[in-house]
Amino acid sequence: MAKYKHHIFICQNTRESGHPRGCCNPENKSQLIKLFKESLTQYGLKDSVRANKSGCLDQCEHGPTVVIYPEAIWYGGVKEADVEEIVKSLSEGRTVERLQIKDSCINSASCEHRKEKLKNFRVHKM
Repeated sequence: MAKYKHHIFICQNTRESGHPRGCCNPENKSQLIKLFKESLTQYGLKDSVRANKSGCLDQCEHGPTVVIYPEAIWYGGVKEADVEEIVKSLSEGRTVERLQIKDSCINSASCEHRKEKLKNFRVHKM
C-alpha cells in the first residue's frame, strides 16, 4: 500500500454538558468519521486519504473540528451535511472556504470565538 497523501483528523473529544468551551462530539456518536470514510470510498480516495478520529484539537469553540494534513486546512462547525463537500473539494484540490477556521484563531488564546464563549459562560454563571 502506498503512503497516504492526506490525513483527515476528526475531533472526537467529549466534555460534560455546559462546559464553557463546548466540545466536538457531544453525543459521543462518532458519526462524522463514518461519513468521511463512506465519502472517501464514494470519491475513490480511500487508498490515498485516511480519515482518523482525533482527541482534542483545542479548537473547541469551532467544533466539531476537522483538520486535513499535510496542508493544515482547519474546518470548524462541521456538520454531517458538510462531509461530502469537504471530500469532494479535497479530490478537486480546493478548500471549503465557508468552513475554514481563520488563521488568527488557530492555537490562539486571543481568538474572538474563545473569548466570546468564555464571556457568555461567566455571564450565565452569575
